[in-house]
Amino acid sequence: MAIKKVWIEEGCAASGICSSLCPEVFVLKDVAHVNEGINYSDYEKPIREAAENCPMEVVKFSE
Repeated sequence: MAIKKVWIEEGCAASGICSSLCPEVFVLKDVAHVNEGINYSDYEKPIREAAENCPMEVVKFSE
């Protein structure tokens, strides 16, 4: 299924893993943020990798 929504839950430690795996979707400022208006289905693999590799487990997505 296609990813339709991506978000960061509270507790981000700003490790930068998500933004290094998928800079088109994730931006690191003081904590990670998700770029809006992106067709997330174009970046499914790196979004899933970011969620799997987040040390705080705060990268979330829905299909």
